[in-house]
Amino acid sequence: MGERPRVVVSVGASADGKVALARDALLMREPSSKLWAALSPKAADFVDVIEVLKAQYGCNAFLEGSGSLVAEDEAPSDLPAYDGDANELYEHFLPADIVGQVSPPHMWFMVVDSRGRVRWTENHENWDALVLVSRATPADYLAYLRRERICYLVTGDDRVDLPAAIAALGTEVGITCILSTAGGGLNGALLRAGLIDEVYVTVLPALIGGLGTPSVMDGTPLAAGEPATRLELLSVHTDTGGTVRLHYAVADRQSA
Repeated sequence: MGERPRVVVSVGASADGKVALARDALLMREPSSKLWAALSPKAADFVDVIEVLKAQYGCNAFLEGSGSLVAEDEAPSDLPAYDGDANELYEHFLPADIVGQVSPPHMWFMVVDSRGRVRWTENHENWDALVLVSRATPADYLAYLRRERICYLVTGDDRVDLPAAIAALGTEVGITCILSTAGGGLNGALLRAGLIDEVYVTVLPALIGGLGTPSVMDGTPLAAGEPATRLELLSVHTDTGGTVRLHYAVADRQSA
């Protein structure tokens, strides 16, 4: 359908770069959700990055890692065993009536979940889930997604091949702009794969600390002598609540 989608990372972080209160303290669950919300004072001049990206790029998809929804030590509920031909499951599942919706207003909520850990329990108007899986994802999970009519894309052998998955989201689904609101692990993987085009960092007036607490970019460290990814500052916005929003373009993307 189209070219590789633009990938924009948008993260809220404390002044010391933390994106969570502690490891495995999921921000989508209480009490962490309320505690995190309290770090960002409400201000009349607050700017909603999501609305900015919708207007600027027609951004129509959000990306999260499974770790944002399921704690690492949490055991998901068992699924019925699949006793059919598993080979047929390892093809993209993209029903035409779902993929063909006008987007936006139709929006995508996408999760990287090669291990098949997320159980989908919510349904919101004008939103559909899309799961990025691999050929190592359990067949039972893929059968579950098909029964629930949840779209998925299959790339990679042992884990999701992020460059191939992002490209397929453009060609197979027609997604033009992806907003990653994920944690440091997935954002770090996007960084190492050279997939990030722009970054919004919303710096909250708070300090968290804690060795091992997730940061804006985690994942694989730089190799010895490997340079950092350079950024070009595009804008700075401060509001009366003490929040600072930094908007960067990846420098190599700008010069490419």
